[in-house]
Amino acid sequence: MARWKDRVAASDPGLLRLAAGLRTVGAISLTLAVLSLLGADVGHLVAGAIAAMVATFAVREKRRGGQALTLALGLPVALASVTLAALLSPRVLLGDALFVVLIFCAVYGRRFGDRGTALGLIGFQVYFLSLFVGSTTGSVAGLWGVIAVAFACSAVARFVLVPQSSAGILDRLREAFRARLAQLLAAQLELLDAGPDDVEKALAHVREGTARLHETAMMIQGRLEEGTPDARVAGLVQRRVADAEITAERLGLLLLTARSAERADTLTLHLPGAPLPEGGHLPVRDEALDTLRRDLTSLRMLVRRPAPEGAEGAATAQVRNRLLGYRDEENLPKASPAVQDVFRGVGEAARAVLGLRTVLDGPQDESDDSPETARSREELDAEDAAIGAEEEEHDTGLRRPTTRAAVQVAVGSSLAIVGGELLSEHRWYWAVLTCWIVFINTASTGEILVKGYRRLLGTGLGVIAGIALAGVVGHHTWTAFAVVLLCVFAMFYTAPLSYALMSFFATAALGVLYTLLHTYSLSVLVLRIEETALGVVCGVVAAALVLPVRTDRRTNELLVTVLDRLTDVTEAAVDQLSGGPPAELLDRARDLDEALADLRAATQPLTHPVTPLRARRDTARYVVALLETCAYHARSLAATAELLPTHPSIAADPRLRGAGQRILHNIRALAARVAEEPVDAEVLTGPSIAALLKPGVPRAPRYGQVTDRVLRHLQRLDEAVLGLARPLGAPVARQG
Repeated sequence: MARWKDRVAASDPGLLRLAAGLRTVGAISLTLAVLSLLGADVGHLVAGAIAAMVATFAVREKRRGGQALTLALGLPVALASVTLAALLSPRVLLGDALFVVLIFCAVYGRRFGDRGTALGLIGFQVYFLSLFVGSTTGSVAGLWGVIAVAFACSAVARFVLVPQSSAGILDRLREAFRARLAQLLAAQLELLDAGPDDVEKALAHVREGTARLHETAMMIQGRLEEGTPDARVAGLVQRRVADAEITAERLGLLLLTARSAERADTLTLHLPGAPLPEGGHLPVRDEALDTLRRDLTSLRMLVRRPAPEGAEGAATAQVRNRLLGYRDEENLPKASPAVQDVFRGVGEAARAVLGLRTVLDGPQDESDDSPETARSREELDAEDAAIGAEEEEHDTGLRRPTTRAAVQVAVGSSLAIVGGELLSEHRWYWAVLTCWIVFINTASTGEILVKGYRRLLGTGLGVIAGIALAGVVGHHTWTAFAVVLLCVFAMFYTAPLSYALMSFFATAALGVLYTLLHTYSLSVLVLRIEETALGVVCGVVAAALVLPVRTDRRTNELLVTVLDRLTDVTEAAVDQLSGGPPAELLDRARDLDEALADLRAATQPLTHPVTPLRARRDTARYVVALLETCAYHARSLAATAELLPTHPSIAADPRLRGAGQRILHNIRALAARVAEEPVDAEVLTGPSIAALLKPGVPRAPRYGQVTDRVLRHLQRLDEAVLGLARPLGAPVARQG
């Protein structure tokens, strides 16, 4: 049962998808139950189900008070929208014109945050609902009652049936992080044991586990402010999660190096299909292998098991003490240097897990602590004591993203209305709906094209499923509604995973709804595909011709943002490591991660499997992988710098400031190159970072002073930044 719970928590961090599906299905079910008791006909039941779904999924605010206010404001917006649609139903041209105005206002409302987005979505979707059920001035009063019931049932489902608090979501995200960390350690153990034929598959599992762990860490970061009682607790959770993420990723690199005849490049963990280092296909053959395998299994157990109690706690404490002992050189087993590095990594990961367990499970029994465990606790306590004490849009007018998108979708919807009415004067609104949807959460022509392709694929397959389902359920009303509920749950559960799957389930549910409304036919579902294709074409045409944002321009803008934030993190970390004043390093590191996530999403049109530009696709993947490598080393530098004020064995080294200047110069030169600024700055290459440090100063013990602790990260960051010069077309010069 515990393993099953871990898998569920890891596959759906915070159970957000499950809650969204259950909440929506609960709202629809409650609405259908109330309306059926009131004697509503099938048409009103369908309208109520759609209204309940809209009222539930449109509200995305994190705080319960904000959700209640948005839902309350959404009801008059919905009533006004359905009234407008009913009044204008006989006046086709005026109705179409005002529908376009409504679409513009709904998209423009996104600039006002989650509430503006929700109200715009409610206004548009309820107008669409009116067109779907064919509302008239005579039926609008009945629809008012149906919508009011739907909104009330949505509130009950949200706040009573499937309640979610910010603190509760954060707690579940923490458990998801624990589960995904355990899964990553399992994948690393698989990599250690993999034979020549299985190592590529094992490495792919490590890559996937590393990416999923980072995804969960980012989700936790987004919930810290609302889900924690104060800033000090938020900072503590942030630091412990960052430590665990960084040490786990470092452990994977050390394991990969232990399999190889040379040091593994960080890029190997971030670039799909990257070749293994020389010798990496051979499994580890070392006398310490059995001990290492046992310790990795024990580390995974420490991650999964809750705070120790009773007899089980004594065994857990013994395992913890043994793993933390590897932080001392004299406790390392006899092995090759590469394998000893893995044991050191296990010790550092055990320390991070100790901090993570403390922040997740609270204070623990310290009676069985070894001296090394006690020292680790003192370090963590010192760090804890040291804690505590919406992005603005700079563009204006039509250059503002929300204004530009509103104009584009208004033009695209106008084209969709004209073309849709040529296809069908009764169901033209499907083209408009598709045009609207492909613009949501997209920012470039390429992104719209990819999203439109996925919607068309899902719709085509959904039509086939809808035909089959319509034939099975026939006119059995409640059986049909049960099938619709299953499709709705699947639609919301799969939405974050696959837009094509979401479109598939939505179209399948639509076929059943047409059956309930006695308007089902094969020609109707075929028309659905035609209207969807038309909506995609209209959206792409509007995006390409009206205030276009080309994918190249969009990715270049985001690339400059990533490089700027990489500069901020690196400069602040190196300055603090050199003795400068403290800075909000982990916040800056997360800003870098968010910018990188935006860039990764924007490059999807370039990296899509069907793109004919193979060389361009490979270049985009390579650049993103290099940037992920840079972000990893920048996060590591930031996390180490955060330890300086409290860690007794770490001291600042002024020499690092000079060593980091070349890296900062190169990042700025790359940013200027991508931004096409009139700057002749060149990317500089030269001696290794270690050689830039002045000789004559005694070297510190391994993992002792800051110099040795961060030197590898600086060196790898330098190499990754230099690697970006070639794909970005930046000139390279030898440093004199």
